[in-house]
Amino acid sequence: MRPWTQVPPQQGRRFVITGSNGGLGLETARILGSRGAAVVLACRSVAKGEAAARTVPGHDQGRVEVRQVDVSDLDSVRAFARGLRDDGRPVDVLINNAGVLGVPLARSAQGVEMHFATNYLGHFVLTNELYPVLTDRVVMVSSREHRSGALDLDDLGWERRPYRPFQAYGDSKLADLLFMRELDRRLRAERSSLRAVAAHPGASATKITGGSGHPVVTAIGYYGQKLVGMPAWRGALCTVYAATMDVPSGGYIGPHGRTELWGWPAPARMSRKADDEVLARALWDHSVALTGS
Repeated sequence: MRPWTQVPPQQGRRFVITGSNGGLGLETARILGSRGAAVVLACRSVAKGEAAARTVPGHDQGRVEVRQVDVSDLDSVRAFARGLRDDGRPVDVLINNAGVLGVPLARSAQGVEMHFATNYLGHFVLTNELYPVLTDRVVMVSSREHRSGALDLDDLGWERRPYRPFQAYGDSKLADLLFMRELDRRLRAERSSLRAVAAHPGASATKITGGSGHPVVTAIGYYGQKLVGMPAWRGALCTVYAATMDVPSGGYIGPHGRTELWGWPAPARMSRKADDEVLARALWDHSVALTGS
């Protein structure tokens, strides 16, 4: 497979990227900024976001802005989306990137388990809230670990089952793909020109395990990925490809290697569960009931 690094010019296009003050989100912003895009860094910490923004090409030309949002908090998500709608400018591409991995049992401001709240439910609300100003596509950042997902729609909050953080992560990433596929079906039914696509970064060296609360897990996650995985910018290329190339709605992009741990952007394999239309519709209905969106 030939390396893909030739990102098309993005002048005049505006991207919103959640979780973009570090890791894959920041690398995605840097790549897009280098191709002329306007980028909104959607971050929980404005201070960290502003420090990150200074490393994104175009920041000195007014093409990079930082806006505060806690994706796990639906009130914060709605306020953020309202601000974007009210500024009168369209959003070409929404990249739902923010995520947590392996965190201890915790609940969001609305009482939702934190993996589900951050990785999926906040993005479900954000996508619906920004729908009126979106012009091109929504990109969900999922994971190879969606294959381990086994959503229990009757216990999404892990109130009856013994809590398993890495299972909760896999469940949330499965939810991301189910949402993307259901959104694609709804967009096509409406004959909308918008696309819903997804990507995953394979094994990329980021600090996503930093919230695990366990120094050994954090170290194994970070240094293990550095040893066997790709640098973060390589993983981010899969997101950038999904966000800028002619990927069909409903498509899924990941590294081309046989195990999808590393490689250049290519069509990725999706589990049967991720393409379960009945489960996707049920998850959508549960999400509406949880959020009112």
